[in-house]
Amino acid sequence: MSETLYTFMETPIGRLLLAGDGQRLSLVGFPRGKGLVTPRPRWRRDDDAFSRAKEQLREYFDGTRREFDLPLDLRGTGFQLMVWRELARIPYGETISYGELARRIGQPDASRAVGAANGANPIPIVIPCHRVIGANGSLTGFGGGIETKKWLLALERPDLIDRQLRLL
Repeated sequence: MSETLYTFMETPIGRLLLAGDGQRLSLVGFPRGKGLVTPRPRWRRDDDAFSRAKEQLREYFDGTRREFDLPLDLRGTGFQLMVWRELARIPYGETISYGELARRIGQPDASRAVGAANGANPIPIVIPCHRVIGANGSLTGFGGGIETKKWLLALERPDLIDRQLRLL
């Protein structure tokens, strides 16, 4: 098994933790919320690692990148991998419901399981789990917290957040 390297990146939503084998990204951790991840004792910090991921994330936060093209090391169950692959197909600025995501993977009755897989996504933002919302259009739980989800959605589509705030 390869060594896990990690680094941090300052972003408009806080300090993100990036981890993986140095080339392939396997984790993006948020600075707060249930998605808070701290480096494990056996991980090695390398601030030169993940330069391509940092560049693409900077471009995303600057509003100039709409899709990521990064080598990923995704590990999960077959079901999780299927959900995460479908999440990656949701276009920038668009949202879908958990039910729609379940339909897209051919399991229309699995919206709760889809929600759990969505919540277990180890590479948020790059695999855009923030683009999944409630069937009624409400913002639902998010590993980085609802405020972070609002920020990401507003970056991609400001009119969507304006509409969400009117629903509250």
